[in-house]
Amino acid sequence: MVIWMIIVNGPDVPTKRDVKGNIVLKKDSEWTAEEKKNVEIKAKAINIIHCATSFEKFTKVSRRKIAKGIWDKLQLTHEGTKQDKETRVNMIMNEYEMFFMIKNESIDALFERFSIIINNLDAMGKYFFEVKLGRKILRSRTKQ
Repeated sequence: MVIWMIIVNGPDVPTKRDVKGNIVLKKDSEWTAEEKKNVEIKAKAINIIHCATSFEKFTKVSRRKIAKGIWDKLQLTHEGTKQDKETRVNMIMNEYEMFFMIKNESIDALFERFSIIINNLDAMGKYFFEVKLGRKILRSRTKQ
């Protein structure tokens, strides 16, 4: 839980004020036991993300040094910008609205295609009541 909080909320780098009042990083020898533990947890968070990331995604985030920065970059590359998300939702909604049974398609195949569309919409935060989904499937069937 602590590691996830660091990934999502960002770092807590040990710092101090210099003689001019500027904030500077502390030397390793000046860190308290708690600060050392925090740095260790941050390193674990980064390692977990690196281990769980595909090589393709890893190459996009390998230069980032903070778990929060890595997470934000992965989130952006996976989900895209707000405009990308809206475009994706519109495309999937269009698929949903235009959904119909293909000639000679089995009910299983129809339901599988429909489930993929609904799961994609769910992942994008667009939800439908079961009753509405059932009606959509019934209306999409062709006369055979």
